[in-house]
Amino acid sequence: MPASKNANPTLKPGKKSAEPNYVLVIHGGAGTMIREGSTPEQRATYRAALSRALKAGYEVLKSGGEAMDAAVEAVSVMEDCPLFNSGHGAVFNVAGKNELETSLMVSKPPASHPAMPSSRRGSSVTLITHTRNPSHLARALYLAPQLAPHPMLSGAAAEATGDSLGVRQVDPSYFWTEARWREHRRGLGLPEDPVEYPRPEIPDDTNSETTDVASLSDNKDKETWEPLDLMPTGTVGAVALDIRGCIAAVTSTGGRTNKLVGRVGDTPVMGCGFWAEEWERDGGLVKRTWDRLRGRSKYQGVGVSGTGDGDYYIRRAAASNIARRMQYLGESLDEATQNVIDDLFKEGGIGGVIALDRDGNVALPLNCSGMYRGVIRPDGVPLTAIFFDEQLTEL
Repeated sequence: MPASKNANPTLKPGKKSAEPNYVLVIHGGAGTMIREGSTPEQRATYRAALSRALKAGYEVLKSGGEAMDAAVEAVSVMEDCPLFNSGHGAVFNVAGKNELETSLMVSKPPASHPAMPSSRRGSSVTLITHTRNPSHLARALYLAPQLAPHPMLSGAAAEATGDSLGVRQVDPSYFWTEARWREHRRGLGLPEDPVEYPRPEIPDDTNSETTDVASLSDNKDKETWEPLDLMPTGTVGAVALDIRGCIAAVTSTGGRTNKLVGRVGDTPVMGCGFWAEEWERDGGLVKRTWDRLRGRSKYQGVGVSGTGDGDYYIRRAAASNIARRMQYLGESLDEATQNVIDDLFKEGGIGGVIALDRDGNVALPLNCSGMYRGVIRPDGVPLTAIFFDEQLTEL
């Protein structure tokens, strides 16, 4: 399957005006969803969940908030929703356990923390087993350089630090869902029944404040749900641009279904599954003057969140490769993302990316059957799509 060009006029910002320019783009995973195997109700349910995440992040940007907080807010909604492979909907590893990963990166220090060193642009965590919203942990660690000076941490020590910073911890049974458990058993060739429900140490912690999938559907009486994607390898992610020109990328995942215990994917590996950066535009006096007349900043920037088979994203340093192609080859955001996705496909890497630049341009290329994705701009209208050949539209 060739990579999607995703040519859509809604991916470009509106005409320059005095209005603030902010945008949020999200994904909910890519790879294994097939239209022929889905129902209209399933598709509507997923798109409603994407719209809910977009609106949550939009409220932050609309009020003048940080890109970092908007991206975390959007990702948190998807972490709370069992439809997506993150947080409450995370897949199981080969041992039947949930090991989650997350990351956050900004193109420059957030305005709310001006003392943050410019060299400190992100934080990531892997092998998470107790943190309810992994994206909250990534943000907390990023904002605590004295407690977490490293760009990447793992396991119990990272979660203990997060706990000391007020990040909510839960019993591991919180992440259990029947649909993902059945996928785990099926993938190993084991019988799916009887279903072995977990016994949490703290019973009240298992389902509090999570998204009720039935609430996203027109069929309010339906208590069960079936995932549209089977044996997922994807993630959830958000990239936001705020009114100050800061770009933030946040990604969260349960990893690959039946991955080996201790496996680390691309989501917490800086430059592979995520990236955010800004640099000064090249050019002489004439070009700089022309850019200034057009209202363009002297800086260019980009934020990226990837989803798919992360092993290939690691091998290709996919996310930072997009930035380098823009900076050194002069490629547009569309060109750079498309070339990286094409290169991944040639080597067997299936998935997609979401990306945006400092001018508010958005790209969402994919090389597989589908990617849950959406965009929202200052008009407040959430636009979403699922399959390879779909354009972004309002639900």
